[in-house]
Amino acid sequence: MWEDVLQRYLEYQGYEVKRVINLTDIEDKAIEEAQERGMSVGTLTGAIAERFVEEAGRLRIKLPEPMPRSSTSVKQAVNLIRKLLDKGCAYELKGDIFFDPLKFKGFGKLFRLDMSKWPKNRKRFKRDTYNGRRWNLGDFILWHRCKKDDKVCWDTEIGVGRPSWNVQDPAMISENLGWSVDIFCGGIDNLYRHHDYNIAVMESVSGRQLARLWLHGEHVLVGGKKMSKSLHNIVYPQDLIEHGYTWEQVRFYLLSRHYRKKLNLSMDAVRAESLKLNALRAMAQDLTNPRENCERTSPDEAARSLTDDLTSSFESAMNDDLDTPSAVEGLFNKVQRLHMLHKLGRIGKEQRLVIEEKLRKTDSVLQFVF
Repeated sequence: MWEDVLQRYLEYQGYEVKRVINLTDIEDKAIEEAQERGMSVGTLTGAIAERFVEEAGRLRIKLPEPMPRSSTSVKQAVNLIRKLLDKGCAYELKGDIFFDPLKFKGFGKLFRLDMSKWPKNRKRFKRDTYNGRRWNLGDFILWHRCKKDDKVCWDTEIGVGRPSWNVQDPAMISENLGWSVDIFCGGIDNLYRHHDYNIAVMESVSGRQLARLWLHGEHVLVGGKKMSKSLHNIVYPQDLIEHGYTWEQVRFYLLSRHYRKKLNLSMDAVRAESLKLNALRAMAQDLTNPRENCERTSPDEAARSLTDDLTSSFESAMNDDLDTPSAVEGLFNKVQRLHMLHKLGRIGKEQRLVIEEKLRKTDSVLQFVF
């Protein structure tokens, strides 16, 4: 959601945005779950991707083209691994291929990892990812050798196997955006290990800076805890819809908290934010609908001044690290004041048209006013 707002606000400011969303469809956990459920990993992840696209549309999240999948970028992943082998940054062991972080100067720089704690003895980590926000101080896997019963395999020049998650994102990024991007986004958990792995892989191959800016979003929690199947506390957007809320209300609620702060899901908070959105939408509709014989022909200076200033607090807050709660609060307060003037008959036709234009422009970012 906040990445959608980021893209929309950059476009609001006049930038042309080229964006890619990576879909990871062949990592350890998906493969294991598919096996447990007796289906192919493509069937499992394909259904998840379809649901993501459908719900994103309902939440007015703009999805880019392309949205590559790990399974369609295997050839590029193999190319990257070959180059890392040639450069001596990676090595093969019994068919698996690992990256040696000590061969990359500045490893862990995004997280500011203390490399003085790196173990003297070599350790290897073979899974795509590990639970928790911790660091694996050792070599990380790039290529999984196919074992006897493995069904997700590719026959390639570096062997029969599949790319690890740690090289899948670099493959999709380099194939679709090149070696450097302006902004790299992700969940806060990716700040532990994964994004520094991406940097090490990409920059070892290209010699160029992967990204100038890194933005990490915090999680939505339930009962103060991260959602997980083991805790049986997963809430889907559809669950809120079944409680009687609209998709616009869900979007408004999710943007009521700064993207770098945890949002603890509360039905009371959803209800309160929904009522606030209802009020905002009602005032916006009233302000933008002409009232016969009630519009001033001469300008009202207070209304004109407030109209001119309508988006200033919105833009100021958005310029401050996408502070959506403050942006919405500032917009709400000004709409409320304008609505009071409107009820007093002090909004002229000229102001009404300008108000509508400005509200629709801000809603090109927020996507819940109209």
